[in-house]
Amino acid sequence: MSEQTIALVTGANKGIGYEIAAGLGTLGWRIGVGARDRLRRDTAVEKLCAAGADAFGVPLDVTDDASAAAAAELIADRAGGLDVLVNNAAITGGMPQTPTNVDPATVRAVVETNVIGVIRVTNAMLPLLRRSASPRIVNMSSSVGSLILQTTPGIDMGPIPPAYVASKTFLNAVTVQYAKELGDTDILINSGCPGFTATDLNGFQGVRTPHQGAAIAIHLATLPDGGPTGGFFDDGGSVPW
Repeated sequence: MSEQTIALVTGANKGIGYEIAAGLGTLGWRIGVGARDRLRRDTAVEKLCAAGADAFGVPLDVTDDASAAAAAELIADRAGGLDVLVNNAAITGGMPQTPTNVDPATVRAVVETNVIGVIRVTNAMLPLLRRSASPRIVNMSSSVGSLILQTTPGIDMGPIPPAYVASKTFLNAVTVQYAKELGDTDILINSGCPGFTATDLNGFQGVRTPHQGAAIAIHLATLPDGGPTGGFFDDGGSVPW
């Protein structure tokens, strides 16, 4: 492993993912910019490098097994290892959307990216992460996936697409299971909520900037040894399940 900390951020070509990559880059880390679209990926890498970051592109479609495996090989070749994985790539499935009218194919597509994609990429990167001295995994979730918040009287979570909401609840459950399995290792894995951030995911209707939304991921990516694992956090602390 290199003495330089190596991180991979999925969906890092824009929005919160880009700001996570930029924030980790300011720490002197080497950043793998994971994205499907070559032009957007290359543009993001150029912008990050122009700002002083040590960034390189990682072609990655989180819905494809071969792509995830190839990404792991590229990171091993280009960087020599991996210390931090930020699973940020996600889709909503579109709006408007209600449980009674959502197309099952839409639900499958959302879960494929938001949950199975996280499992696929995480498992592909685990051999590299296990070799790190202080490995961290951050799964970008959302407070809308909290069953407690969704069912607490007086709390309005807004008109949220059910496929997206369910995928984030699913992702939180997967995060807990990873933490249990990896509990005897040095790997810390947590879910993070960026808050209602203005990105193309929500038609730029959020009230937070991507820079603000990236803060929780950067915090969880830089947890000290012995820090929390299997938790769900936002900028204010723990988020109820």
